[in-house]
Amino acid sequence: MNKSKYWIALSSVEQLDSAFIQRLYNYFGDIETAFNSSLKDLSDIDGLSVKKAEKFIELRDKINVDKAYSDVVDRGVKFLTLEDENYPSLLKNIFNPPAVLYYKGDLDLCNFERTLAVVGSRKATFHAGEALNKIMSELSGTDICIVSGLAAGLDTTAHSAAIKNNLKTIGVIASGFDYIYPTSNKDLYKKIENGNGVIFTEYYPTFEPLKFRFPQRNRIVSGLSYGTLVVEASLKSGALITANLTLEQGRELICVPGLITNPNTAGIYKLIKQGAAIATCADDILNALGWEIKTHEQTKFDFSELDEDELKVYNALELEEKGVDELISLTKIPLENLLTVLTMMELKGIIKQVGGDRYKKV
Repeated sequence: MNKSKYWIALSSVEQLDSAFIQRLYNYFGDIETAFNSSLKDLSDIDGLSVKKAEKFIELRDKINVDKAYSDVVDRGVKFLTLEDENYPSLLKNIFNPPAVLYYKGDLDLCNFERTLAVVGSRKATFHAGEALNKIMSELSGTDICIVSGLAAGLDTTAHSAAIKNNLKTIGVIASGFDYIYPTSNKDLYKKIENGNGVIFTEYYPTFEPLKFRFPQRNRIVSGLSYGTLVVEASLKSGALITANLTLEQGRELICVPGLITNPNTAGIYKLIKQGAAIATCADDILNALGWEIKTHEQTKFDFSELDEDELKVYNALELEEKGVDELISLTKIPLENLLTVLTMMELKGIIKQVGGDRYKKV
């Protein structure tokens, strides 16, 4: 029997939150029984007032179970309930996990054993974006999955940088799938859905992106993740809310330091003073989480295959990216020969061009 439709039906009512749905489920031990409970049945639940029980009956009686279910399926929205074996175990362990997780994308693409949340300011500085892009590039091609909130600012940078660096990513939105917020992220939504990860929401498709839903969403971002990387956060910000939820959930909190004159780093230094780990590179994150990462491609390049000029270029790029003029100066390779060497090394996947005539190690 399809009991999922009862989970969907209950989550389709805006006045019933996840905590209440779980309370009913935990008491009755069966979602269909919980859905069909009488006022007398509900009166036996400790702490549940008669008024709240009556309100539930009133709301429940207005639900068309089959229609609520078919409206989700017809939209092409997939879902997981707390009873599903594929429901992320890390998220299930938090206080008040979502009763239903609606999603688009491919769960199998994401490694839920290597999830890192990335949060930060919606009005990010150039410095913060550069720092985050640097860290994402250092994680390039690994099996780490980046989790964020698909909001403007550093959330967008995190998802975009993940995709650029061949990392899978999970976006958690604060509305149902009938809405895309912000609308500027429409293309990013599509990229994640179509082969780069998953978009999750606890909200039925018709629910709007109302203000109170954004802080509620943050518990899912941190709840899905073994640790949270905070890139910028003012003292009153959603990023700081997520940071505090991370600590409440017993997960690792990691901060990227920034300019002390930037108001968006006031929250960062508050967290660092309270004991958050500091990250200036990907290795700091791996050490904080105790991870040994694997790349998607398990084979390592054999550097004995490099010829003398290729080895010179590789060594010149050891610490940082460099332009063609710098490489000529360091390697003493003539320009014409150097351009050929750079092209061959790009084809082998050892280096990549990062804008203009600059190159860096992969």
